[in-house]
Amino acid sequence: MSESIQESPSTAERILLRLKTRGPAAASELAGELEMTAEAARQQIQKLAAEGLIASRQAAAVARAGRPRQEWELTASGHARFPDTHAQLTVQLLGSIRQLFGEPGLDKLINQREDDMRAHYLRLCADLPTLPKKLEKLADIRSAEGYMARVEKEGKDWLLIEDHCPICAAAMTCQGFCRSELQLFGEVLGGEAEITREEHLPAGARRCVYRIRRIAAG
Repeated sequence: MSESIQESPSTAERILLRLKTRGPAAASELAGELEMTAEAARQQIQKLAAEGLIASRQAAAVARAGRPRQEWELTASGHARFPDTHAQLTVQLLGSIRQLFGEPGLDKLINQREDDMRAHYLRLCADLPTLPKKLEKLADIRSAEGYMARVEKEGKDWLLIEDHCPICAAAMTCQGFCRSELQLFGEVLGGEAEITREEHLPAGARRCVYRIRRIAAG
């Protein structure tokens, strides 16, 4: 299998992508969703597990009686199959900036990145007439940057879901990147909505999730 997920994925890569974007699943679920036979799914799962890319876990207990369900999830090596923008070099450069210029120098770098992103995002979103259209465009922009973003409706709210973080190594080193992005999202969406982060990949979640709630008029 190739070193990263490709545009025309193999069966094994499709399984990795499914686990990445939708979380843990049982072998039977993977077989059904990917239109495979149970035996083919089992063989691929065994191969991925032997390569250390996925691992089994017991599903959360449910009310009904019966045997606990076995599910499969990505390991750290499995997550690493998805692009992480030159992670080691990024961490080294951030460390050098912190050492040479201190925290103020690192803050200036983050602020400059935020300014550049703000100009780009606002240029693409400012003229869109509705909040849903702005959210869809924001998800498109983020996906183009490698975040695997999508928007889902949940009741009266929207969820902006990012299944991957191409700057995760940088975000783990400096939380300022994440604070900066959250503030930027709020500016792009304007005063008609409030946005809060509910899941955070650098904090141990499997993805980043933002809840967007329209602010009532009046």
